[in-house]
Amino acid sequence: MTQPYTGGCACGAVRYSTRHAPIFQNHCQCRDCQRRSGTGHGSWLTFPARAQMEITGEASHWDVAADSGNVKTHAFCPRCGTPVYLRFAAMPDLIAVAATSLDEPGRFAPHALTYRSRGLAWDRIDPSLQAFDRMPG
Repeated sequence: MTQPYTGGCACGAVRYSTRHAPIFQNHCQCRDCQRRSGTGHGSWLTFPARAQMEITGEASHWDVAADSGNVKTHAFCPRCGTPVYLRFAAMPDLIAVAATSLDEPGRFAPHALTYRSRGLAWDRIDPSLQAFDRMPG
């Protein structure tokens, strides 16, 4: 059994835990991730079973249309503003958590870089990662 992945917001009001291993870990250079992170990319761990991720506390949500046109729902702590997780309308069983929200952020091990086509010259990502100009299908 996998050691649980746990994390939450900076103030502790929103927490999550899952025993599932992530199915995808990536740096994303889409414009939305750039804006949300305040830097050149976001870093995410995607898990296969939203229904089996325990979330405590009340997150605030807002929707945004992804480059694909699909809706992404961002969840963040209404007290401290920390981005915590992301859901996808087109893939409702999946949930992604921000790598920096992990209690042990060193467990993040990116598999790929997505939206390389939106990357900024000053945001250098490990060149050994498999890179996609968009989200792989």
